[in-house]
Amino acid sequence: MKGPDFSAIYRQFALLGRETPGFHRWLARLPEQLQQALDLQRHPEFAGWWKRINKLPDIQRARLQLNTAAVGADDGRLLGDEPLTDSQQRMIEGLLRDLMPWRKGPYQLQGTTIDTEWRSDFKWDRLAPHLSDLRGRKVLDVGGGSGYHAWRLAGAGAAFTLCIDPSPRFFAQFEAVRKLMGKEDLPEVHHLPLGIEAVPEQLEAFDTVLSMGVLYHRRSPIDHLLELKDCLRTGGELVLETLVVDGDEQTCLVPEDRYAAMGNVWFLPSVPLLERWLRRCGFTDVRCVDLNRTSVEEQRSTDWMTFMSLSDFLDPDHPHLTREGHPAPLRAILLARKP
Repeated sequence: MKGPDFSAIYRQFALLGRETPGFHRWLARLPEQLQQALDLQRHPEFAGWWKRINKLPDIQRARLQLNTAAVGADDGRLLGDEPLTDSQQRMIEGLLRDLMPWRKGPYQLQGTTIDTEWRSDFKWDRLAPHLSDLRGRKVLDVGGGSGYHAWRLAGAGAAFTLCIDPSPRFFAQFEAVRKLMGKEDLPEVHHLPLGIEAVPEQLEAFDTVLSMGVLYHRRSPIDHLLELKDCLRTGGELVLETLVVDGDEQTCLVPEDRYAAMGNVWFLPSVPLLERWLRRCGFTDVRCVDLNRTSVEEQRSTDWMTFMSLSDFLDPDHPHLTREGHPAPLRAILLARKP
């Protein structure tokens, strides 16, 4: 089986490392990290997903859509400038469905609309007005799933965007999207199937680092904030999006068991407490720029994610509560700077 080709990201790390040594340090570890991350003994299902990606048409060029709600490309052209046939477009949809469930999106890819569980464009629209100018910046998206926001960041002008997420399925989905966008004029958007634990300490390489929907899954949230800080260069910007609860600087919800049916939720602080955590970690210019109660329009089951979703996790008689009796999901976006 022809496996993933990481030569492009190796080249980028080598190039970026000329000015930012952290990339060279990471590059020295990267091949071994990737071999372990996609080990077929640990993830035998990945072989089947990758066979489907290899069956996708080799598109040479396409019309990219990076600044629309549904990220993607259309008008795909094959070698010799031949357009995709109807049968190829039907094959594309079938192969993409084999990679279900699709969590974050939406995508529009060569005639196929992927209606993902999350309308991630809603979150992007809340965040984008508050971001620093991304033109020319190096951006890291931690826990970015299949890479939806990485493409939006590139559309906003980021020069180099790296999404990391340890899920092999999300990596496969990203590579399918990338292949259907063609080979010509692609922005420097990359994905590594790694968690933040794989990032070298004191990397200090990125101008902007995003951690969205990750903090409440970490057993040690303070350590996660310090890991994010290590990824930033001096003066870099952190974008932190996470579940929160109403309250003062002393308020933090620690679920006894599950939260909204999720068993891996550890800490839901109030916004004032989260701001204090960031300041204690050494961040400055800490501010909350958005507070939003998650709606069933933003997170729901679809034809591309057929399992239970938010409406199933709320108390049917009291939708302001989860079915466990906790406050319903409230999400905050905070920005901070590394001095």
